[in-house]
Amino acid sequence: PLGGNAAEAPGPAGPPRCSEMGLEPLFQAWSYFRRRKFRECADVCSQLLERPPGEQIFYFLLILIQAAWSLKTRALTEMVYVDEIDMDQEGIAEMILDENAVAQVARPGTSLKLPGTGQGGGPSPAVRPVTQSGRPITGFVRPSTQGGRPSTMEQAIRTPRTALTARPLTSASGGFIRPGTASMLTNPDGPFINLSRLNLTKYAQKPKLAKALFEYIFHHENDIKNALDLAALATEHAQFKDWWWKVQIGKCYYRLGLYREAEKQFKSALKQQDMVDIFLYLAKVYLRLDQPVTALNLFKQGLERFPGEVTLICGIARIYEEMNNISSAAEYYKDVLKQDNTHVEAIACIGSNHFYSDQPEIALRFYRRLLQMGVYNCQLFNNLGLCCFYAQQYDMTLSSFERALFLAENEEETADVWYNLGHVAVGIGDLNLAYQCFKLTLVNNNDYAEAYNNLAVLEMQKGHTEQARALLQTASSLAPHMYEPHFNIAILSEKVGDLQKSYTAAQKSEEAFPGHVDTQQLLKQLKEHFAML
Repeated sequence: PLGGNAAEAPGPAGPPRCSEMGLEPLFQAWSYFRRRKFRECADVCSQLLERPPGEQIFYFLLILIQAAWSLKTRALTEMVYVDEIDMDQEGIAEMILDENAVAQVARPGTSLKLPGTGQGGGPSPAVRPVTQSGRPITGFVRPSTQGGRPSTMEQAIRTPRTALTARPLTSASGGFIRPGTASMLTNPDGPFINLSRLNLTKYAQKPKLAKALFEYIFHHENDIKNALDLAALATEHAQFKDWWWKVQIGKCYYRLGLYREAEKQFKSALKQQDMVDIFLYLAKVYLRLDQPVTALNLFKQGLERFPGEVTLICGIARIYEEMNNISSAAEYYKDVLKQDNTHVEAIACIGSNHFYSDQPEIALRFYRRLLQMGVYNCQLFNNLGLCCFYAQQYDMTLSSFERALFLAENEEETADVWYNLGHVAVGIGDLNLAYQCFKLTLVNNNDYAEAYNNLAVLEMQKGHTEQARALLQTASSLAPHMYEPHFNIAILSEKVGDLQKSYTAAQKSEEAFPGHVDTQQLLKQLKEHFAML
């Protein structure tokens, strides 16, 4: 039994409060992280890590410091994180200096470099516009639809940098933040981690810290070599049994352009663990190697293991669309909607396919569905205006285009709207309005080859031959993949008696669109004329 002075003896004053233990800031940082407030999370973690060394005595404080370090690393990574599955842009260097070509002359329907050879019976360039690589313009802008494969370096460099054509980036690394830039953006005082002084072997032996550190090095610092070294040490420490590290090594190899090594790593990871992401990464490797048929077979194997997986079905549809097999692509997009009826890409692509198949009423239903889902942008109202016009619902046409102009975020989008308004003006017979609309298109986007071509046609109707010739030459130099400027130059030259130039332009038109009947008839007439001479 205690004596009378027991109350005066020192004793515990109840459980310590979180603020006294220093745990409350960590919970606050974790709360910020869960709410995606990464800047605030990093700031709180920085305050924890800046404590004087004298306070870091107890073991639980050491654990606290490790947790704060890991959390800050993850927060900084999330601030610049980009999903590697969608980052598949090719630059000029990757396209022209590609040493991974499997076959110089691919069989029809087996290459993305020659998508026009597909057996899908898709709409011709006379109905559906194509990019410089021969792919039809899709209903949904993706990185892969903006990357093309120009045949020459000159063509790649001269191509206008817009999404209307196959846009060549200067390098694939342009899609990533340059090394060091992300550090300066998120840490004004300098980088959070000095990679040159890290002992990667020590961190590789701590799996939880190693994974957070790898993500930081790979995404935030964009230092692929150090990330690969850490992943190699970590997978060795895990006795090559951790599929996650094999996937990360494959990602590093892919970023470095070592596609065959990346393929080996992804296949090894797939043997250990069935994951949808691994199928997507492996298919991405095959597409970069220009093996779309292998990628299609891989996606179908994935669907056997993951029936109804939307990303795999969508991947098949994208490949068919890039190979100009539009009918098969539409069927797979419909399968996507059976699994996920709010999939924006599938709805947009099916709507685009119906529009170019001369079914604007059905396309209008799909675009209205996007509007009901909350998609509210310039492109959607632009498409709604076109569908309303060709479906003869004239009361909604101009109001849709007005809304599109109001929502346009840049000059390229504004140019698209004015170009389509020019088509509407031609359709109603107001050629003066059409002329003004095409002029406004060029004011907003000086590289709009289609507008130059249409302006030339209007000038020809006015009898201004020299102006029309100059506009057509500009259009043909901006977009050598379009057959219309070449054919119009051939017609114009034939009318003024320059038969040699007409024949040369007609040959270029036939090369761009082999199935164009008018070009073939013109070439036949010119050959007969030359034979008579």
